Amino acid sequence: MAHYRVQQWSTFARTWWLFDARWQCPWISARTIIPYLQGTKKPIYHPLSDTGDHVIVINTRLIAMKNERWITFKHIHDSRYRPKGVIEKRAWQIHAEEPTKIFEKAVYYSMDKNLLRRNLMARLHLFPDESVPEDLLKNVSDCIRQPMLAPKRLDEYTEEDRRNFPKLFDWPKDFVLDDGFRTKKQIEFQEP
Repeated sequence: MAHYRVQQWSTFARTWWLFDARWQCPWISARTIIPYLQGTKKPIYHPLSDTGDHVIVINTRLIAMKNERWITFKHIHDSRYRPKGVIEKRAWQIHAEEPTKIFEKAVYYSMDKNLLRRNLMARLHLFPDESVPEDLLKNVSDCIRQPMLAPKRLDEYTEEDRRNFPKLFDWPKDFVLDDGFRTKKQIEFQEP
C-alpha cells in the first residue's frame, strides 16, 4: 500500500512550469497559463480548493500585441483621492516603465473574479528577460507550449539561407522608390 502514498504525493504536489513570452500576445497567453495556475489540468481539481501550480514567465519585455492594442489598452488606477485621483496610462507607457506589468494585468483580468485570484497570482513569477534565479530554475519540471508560433528575425538566418531564399524578381538598376507624396521643397529642388 505504500506505493499509493507516492502516487498521492505526486498528485497533490505543486509543479513548476516555464513559459517563454517572446513575441506572444499576453491576452492569448493568459488563457494558456490560467489552467496551470488554477490546477484545472489535475484530476483532483475542485473550484473551492487551491491545487494550482507555479508558472515562471520569461521574456515579458518582448511581448507582442495585436493591432492597435498598444495604444487602445488603458490601465486605469483610481486612488480615490480627488481631484486628481484617477490615473490613465496606455499599454506602451506601462510597458516602458515596468516590462512585466502588462503580462501581469492580462493574466489578472482574464481570471475568474473570486477570492482565489490573489493567491493564484502569487504563484505567477514574471521576469523581463531570461535571467531567472537559480533556486527557481531548479524547481522547473516542464515547459508550457506557446500558443502562437514565433517567427525568426532576419538577423537570425544565416547568410546562406538568405542567399538561397527564392527571389520573385530583380529590381532594375535605375529604379527609384517613390511613394508619390513629395513636398513643394522636394519638387523645387529636383526641377532645374
